[in-house]
Order: sequence, then C-alpha cells, then structure tokens
Amino acid sequence: MSDASSTSPPDVSIVIVSWNVRDLLRDCVRSVIDETQAEHEIIVVDNASHDGSPQMIAEEFPDVRVITNDSNLGFAAANNQGIQIARGRNLLLLNPDTLVLDGAIDTMLEWLAGRADVGCVGCQVLETATEIQMTCFADPGPLSIFLSETGIHRLFPLSRFLGNPYYRGWDRTDERDVDVVSGMFMLLPRRVVEEVGLMDDSFFVYAEEADWCRRIRDAGHRCVFSPVARIMHLEGGGKSTVQVRPQMYVQLQKSLMIYVNKHYGSVGRASAKLTYIGSMVTRGLLFGSLALISPNSDAPARARLAWAAARFHLTAEEPAP
Repeated sequence: MSDASSTSPPDVSIVIVSWNVRDLLRDCVRSVIDETQAEHEIIVVDNASHDGSPQMIAEEFPDVRVITNDSNLGFAAANNQGIQIARGRNLLLLNPDTLVLDGAIDTMLEWLAGRADVGCVGCQVLETATEIQMTCFADPGPLSIFLSETGIHRLFPLSRFLGNPYYRGWDRTDERDVDVVSGMFMLLPRRVVEEVGLMDDSFFVYAEEADWCRRIRDAGHRCVFSPVARIMHLEGGGKSTVQVRPQMYVQLQKSLMIYVNKHYGSVGRASAKLTYIGSMVTRGLLFGSLALISPNSDAPARARLAWAAARFHLTAEEPAP
C-alpha cells in the first residue's frame, strides 16, 4: 500500500462503500492487501453503519483512509466522496462483500494499461468455486424494461434483440464489450473520470453504474467485461423473493425510471411506467390469487412486492422503512 503522504500517485485507488457489513468488509480489505502488489490506496466510505465498521478499520487497517458519514447517502454519493479524495492513476469501485482472488487487481491493471480506448472494465465474478455470476447487462432503456417485465427475454435467450437485457445465453467466459459493467468491480482510468464526471447522486442505489457507463460510452470509450481475473462475490447467490424488502424492490424500479427519464425523455418514461404498472398489477393479481390457495408459499410475499411497486408508479408513494 502506498503512503498517503507520498507525492507520487499510487497505481490505483480502491473505493469501498460499506453499510453494516463489518465482517465482510474486514475480509474484503484483507484480500485487497494480500492479493495486490501494485501501489494502491484503499478508501472506505461508511454510510452510517451501526456495527462498528469504521472503528474496526481504524484499529485493524490503520493505513486505510476512512470517510464516516452521519447518514446513509446512498451508493453513488458515497462513491463520489471516495473518488474526490482518491489519488490513484486508476480508480476501482469494489463492493465490500467481495474477495479479491489470485492478484485480480494487478491483472486488471495490466490489462487496462494496454487498451487506451477502454473507459471501464469489469472482471469475472464467482458465486461459488465453480459458479460464475451473470454480471454486466444491456442498457436498461424502455425496451429492455419491457422485455424483462414481460419475460420475453427468457423465451429467446440467444436472440441479440429479444434476449438482450441480461445477455442471456452468454456464460461470461469470454471477453466482450458491454453496455453496463457491474458496479461491484469497476476499474476506470482517472482521465476517463475527469472527462465524464462523477456518478450521478440522484441515484440512491441501483442504475448509477448504468448511467455512468452510458456517459463513458457516449464520450467514445468502450465498456468491457474481461474474464482474465476473478473475484468472489460472497453475497452473490440468488435471494428468494421472500427475502426482498419492498423498499429495495421499489427503489430498483424508481432508479430505473430516473435513468429512463434522463436518457430517453418523457416518451421513454411514459412507456416504462406503463410497462411497470401493467406488470405489477398483473403480478399482484396473480400472486394474490395464489396466496389464497397456498398461504404458506412465497406467493403472499410476491404479491406484497408487486402491489408496493404498483402503488409507487400510480401515486409516487414509497413503502415505509
């Protein structure tokens, strides 16, 4: 790790936004230190955790720079705080529930150094020792939202048009240009960040990386997925719908609506809103009916999520915390 007082900038500044994941954060920071030979600095931005995360970092990793927020500012705003004090020639956004494997950061820095046309790159992400997480996705515009919400993308996974939203049919074992690099590992040259600006903090969580990648691509740079390096995503396993909080379910759709309004205008926003309303009402009725037949299944939880989202799109009312 580089000395923060040094006049020479490190090869990379690693920004980790954390919220109440102390033990995962500890393991993540340790993996960065153990697996990274390049000169680097680690910046942890804590979004008002109440689990002692900042104190743990100060005690166990005194060289790590910590920003402690009094409230949860969200993913984009917190990353911006870290980026603004970062000194590295490159910037890496890294989730706290990940582990760096086999010198992944060094490998990706070397890969990026030889490609001046790349504005952002992500690496392969593992959920288990043998299972690859399906990271990266297509631009989440009105068409992608329609294909996703109607399930059409599942019927035609190999179609470049109908299977587009999540790049279904691609196993993430080869290198490809993508619309959106997943925010859990985003490596960018500093010059690109200086050109396109910080993340848009109107996105509290979700879709901020889609917006950033869109701006990077609009500036003429490539966004790329490369499997030459790997990390482990410890929270990467699929979550049951029963475990998803209505607040976060609605927040995802809210963020996507902000994205669509920003990049597709009023027509795109109206199209996406109609898609969501139709989808959520249909799901609410379907799972509500199934809940009457099978109250011990996950149908009641699915119905609650759908009706919470439908209410948001119709009235702008968000679920209470």
